Amino acid sequence: MTAQARTESLNPDRRQLLSQAAMTAVAASVSSLLPLHPARAAAGGAIRPFQMKVPEQDLLDLRRRLAATRWPDREIVNDQSQGVQLTTVQQLVRYWQSDYDWRKLEARLNALPQFVTEIDGVDIHFIHVRSRHENALPMIVTHGWPGSIIEQMKIVGPLTDPTAHGAKAADAFDLVIPSLPGHGFSGKPAVLGWDPQRIARAWVVLMKRLGYSRYVAQGGDWGNAVTEQMALIAPPELLGIHTNMPATVPDDIAKALQPGGTRPANLSADERLAYDQLDDFYKHGLGYAIEMSNRPQTLNGLVDSPAGLASWMLDHDARSAAMIARVFDGRTEGLSRDDVVDNITLYWLTNTAVSSARLYWENKLVFFAPKHVTIPVAVSVFPDEIYAAPRSWAERAYPKLIHYNRLDKGGHFAAWEQPALFSAEVRTAFRPLRQSI
Repeated sequence: MTAQARTESLNPDRRQLLSQAAMTAVAASVSSLLPLHPARAAAGGAIRPFQMKVPEQDLLDLRRRLAATRWPDREIVNDQSQGVQLTTVQQLVRYWQSDYDWRKLEARLNALPQFVTEIDGVDIHFIHVRSRHENALPMIVTHGWPGSIIEQMKIVGPLTDPTAHGAKAADAFDLVIPSLPGHGFSGKPAVLGWDPQRIARAWVVLMKRLGYSRYVAQGGDWGNAVTEQMALIAPPELLGIHTNMPATVPDDIAKALQPGGTRPANLSADERLAYDQLDDFYKHGLGYAIEMSNRPQTLNGLVDSPAGLASWMLDHDARSAAMIARVFDGRTEGLSRDDVVDNITLYWLTNTAVSSARLYWENKLVFFAPKHVTIPVAVSVFPDEIYAAPRSWAERAYPKLIHYNRLDKGGHFAAWEQPALFSAEVRTAFRPLRQSI
């Protein structure tokens, strides 16, 4: 980042009381944990290769803690209304302790080009895969919470090497996939102010540092918040954005969703569905976000108990939690057991449960409120997302809406759950902008 930007100071307000959905990610800083974690990137924009190997003693300690889990009593209802069910977590922990192999994920990660660079005083880790095809469109993809860069690993091949996945060379992308500050292998901010706006400024610096004069951006969850803030900065290099969890809720709908409000009578079928989904989420699904936005440091138990961490991460939204429960019951779903445990293990080994929660505390944005983005925007609506944004709301929120599509399957972790559908959406969404490269 420039010297001027590096000396900028943000004066964040107290974290806002949530009556909106929020999601954060996993914090990082693993220099003491991973002996092959590179030394702190030198000032001046140096970009250094990244490889990682977790010490065996840390994996043994994890298994020991899993074996020593102290379980609560079983819930006294037959559904998830009291939270993640005990059977699901016990199935997950048994698999994690006895059958799971972290080294498989470690090898897959280390097979990808990974780097670290210091921006605004924080080390930023990122995957950077350049396509072999000419005129590939650069795209920066940002994860959310409780996700990580693991969410995007399945789309690397389809987007950077489209001809190997049934698509055309003209649809190729260069991919930049950073770990949010305080998440995964990125550094943990030691100062206040690392909110979505500041992260967006860091991403603009990162893309410039990588030499891209034209690019697009994509995100869901916190990734959408960061990506929309990039769009508001509107650097000339940014051609447009794609989101799978857009911020489109109109003011009148937001007011009706407040306690004591009632659903407006004049809504279309799609708008009623979105309203009802949001109403249920605000009433029953926001507990994790309220705690992290107000008291993230209180969650210290998550860094001491892997079973507790797993329960917390599974309890993000009802439809994702139900899908994961089916996975551990032996059903074939968009995610596998290894997918789920890979992501939780990354949080555990990097000790980022609390540092990732601080993004909720830092955030001052109303998560689903339109941000008045004026550059081209593409929206993909997956049916099991927290809410399925209606076209009418998307058109009002994004005056330059270049793509809108409702998918038949997929949920909150769209790239992870449905990588083929997600990749096809991104290819289609950005085709109109490619002539600007």
